[in-house]
Amino acid sequence: MAPCGTSSIMLRTLAKSTTKVNFAAPSLVALRSKHTLPDLPYDYDALEPIISTEIMRLHHSKHHQTYVNNLNIAEEKNSEAISKNDLTTQISLQPALKFNGGGHVNHSIFWTNLAPLKEGGGEPPKGELLEAIKRDFGSLEQFIKQFNTQTTAVQGSGWGWLGYNKAKKSLQIQTTANQDVLTDLVPLLGVDVWEHAYYLQYKNARPDYLTEIWKIVNWNNVTERYNKARA
Repeated sequence: MAPCGTSSIMLRTLAKSTTKVNFAAPSLVALRSKHTLPDLPYDYDALEPIISTEIMRLHHSKHHQTYVNNLNIAEEKNSEAISKNDLTTQISLQPALKFNGGGHVNHSIFWTNLAPLKEGGGEPPKGELLEAIKRDFGSLEQFIKQFNTQTTAVQGSGWGWLGYNKAKKSLQIQTTANQDVLTDLVPLLGVDVWEHAYYLQYKNARPDYLTEIWKIVNWNNVTERYNKARA
């Protein structure tokens, strides 16, 4: 297993807690545990040749770790501001909480959305998820084409998402900028299109990266998320 990290995180709880000011009493804030880098469910070289070992090592142990570190720093400062009833400082910390908290949430989803080729990566979805994809996009092939088109078009850094709309009970594609998290959809599948996710291997050819990554998508994980979202 890849080094660094402890237990798995409560992603949806984290997504809520990192996007708004925490006005809890100081005594409760002091009990907050620090966020940690989650273990990968596979080794750094397990996604070869789709994603190189070097990219995975840097992406997980450096980039994701930095989001975790900076999130903990921002939350510690926010806790101090709460104890001092310093609302101005709390407000000023919101961009750092949003950016680093979002980076932690998004990457924690992304790692589980992928699987090695020998462990089911790329095996197409089936059952109710596949039927939902056909209903909302026409076919799996049409979904991937639409997803890649919208995600390739992300300006600068960001993410492409397949999400579940609870109100409409349907699947939707949505892109987000930088490390913004989905707020109106339940995230099922996220693809990182920051350059650090692919540039060392695919250079400036983001479309090539998006074409290849479907070979290691963990549709079993996406299905689990889909079933929980509908529950």
